[in-house]
Amino acid sequence: MEFPKFLLGDNTDFPDAIFVIHTEYPRFIINLENDDVEWLEDFDKGDEKELATEAEILITQANEFYDREVSRYDD
Repeated sequence: MEFPKFLLGDNTDFPDAIFVIHTEYPRFIINLENDDVEWLEDFDKGDEKELATEAEILITQANEFYDREVSRYDD
């Protein structure tokens, strides 16, 4: 099954949270309410430098995805 790179998620147990799920490596879920990130991968110590750079880019893309999706509701 093929998934989009980003998905929106919500849950009534977290009424103020807005979740963006990144489905490609490195997979993660970000809560845009407080910018908490939960990584769904295990990383080695050697991956930390590359991950820091990659994470910044992916989190920016996750925010842009959310903004794009919300703007489409307004149209």
